[in-house]
Amino acid sequence: MTIRLPDFKGGLRTYEPRPEPLAVTSGAAFTSRTVFSAAHVVADPYADGSPDSPAAVDWDATLAFRHHLWSHGLGVAEAMDTAQRGMGLDWAGAAELIRRSAAEAKAVGGLIACGVGTDQIAAGTLEEVRAAYEEQLALVEESGAQAILMASRALAAAAKGPEDYLDVYGHLLRQSAEPVILHWLGPMFDPALEGYWGSTDLDAATDTFLEVIAAHPDKVDGIKVSLLDAQREVDLRRRLPKGVRCYTGDDFNYPELIAGDEKGFSHALLGIFDPLGPLAAEAVRILDTGNVAAFRELLDPTVELSRHLFQKPTRFYKTGVVFLAWLAGHQSHFTMVGGLQSARSLPHFARAYELADGLGLFPDPKLAQERMKNLLSLYGVTQ
Repeated sequence: MTIRLPDFKGGLRTYEPRPEPLAVTSGAAFTSRTVFSAAHVVADPYADGSPDSPAAVDWDATLAFRHHLWSHGLGVAEAMDTAQRGMGLDWAGAAELIRRSAAEAKAVGGLIACGVGTDQIAAGTLEEVRAAYEEQLALVEESGAQAILMASRALAAAAKGPEDYLDVYGHLLRQSAEPVILHWLGPMFDPALEGYWGSTDLDAATDTFLEVIAAHPDKVDGIKVSLLDAQREVDLRRRLPKGVRCYTGDDFNYPELIAGDEKGFSHALLGIFDPLGPLAAEAVRILDTGNVAAFRELLDPTVELSRHLFQKPTRFYKTGVVFLAWLAGHQSHFTMVGGLQSARSLPHFARAYELADGLGLFPDPKLAQERMKNLLSLYGVTQ
């Protein structure tokens, strides 16, 4: 059975979906790498709201998806940009998400780390930025989750130079109860973060970032780097103090960075591992056996899908992530908080479907095809 899909030239083409999904199995935690999937939130499609309204979340479906990730041995990176922090999910919603997910993780022994930011304020003085960070850090630590200190729009606006970053992060690290993950999110993911760490010169910014870590190596479990620059990540990874991990956030080059080289490797904290969860877990379990070639053979073909979802404007990758979760049957609808389901085009969705289907990501290919046809019909595409 075939399906007619729109192309990028205004026409239609015929595609034949694969009949069976990729065979994967659930399993225990990994032994060679620590791997987090940044997870999306499922909107409540029956809520009466607008793009400016507080996020209405379907908590049952949202938490069920976390259990799906844990069942495959993946950790959950909660309340990150994949969960639409700053793009539909406000601090009140994020706080509730952290509380609920941390409780679920504790109940099943799942690995979880949660985003700490400053999004309860739009802007402020350095003192107000620090207080906002402190409030969120306290909530995450009280929940029992590991903290991820995320890049802050408010800090980027308030800081006058590297010394302000050193001061704010130093204060937070001194008071954190447990080692945290520091997150460097590039401006391709959030334009408001241009010049983070006090400079638009990435070499200078890297030096400041490393200075923060060097001053508090016992309080930094690792760093998450989301700059989409593989060589820069490798260079940074090699300069980290002993015991500080690098968690790749490079959704363009993750297979080679996780595989590593003779001088080290990256762990992972990736938004693309939301739709790739079971396949990614299977690949890392292969890597646990030391078979790098088989790991790359399984994971390398997923990069084309990831680069498609994360194409410019990169920050709208969440739309493709939720779209694939709907096609895969993890939620009953394709609705996003803030109406973000409108952020990508029909040809973009069609190509995402084709690539994901080709990888065998859909547990029920017939369901995915039916849902894709339903979406196409709304746009006037007949089969």
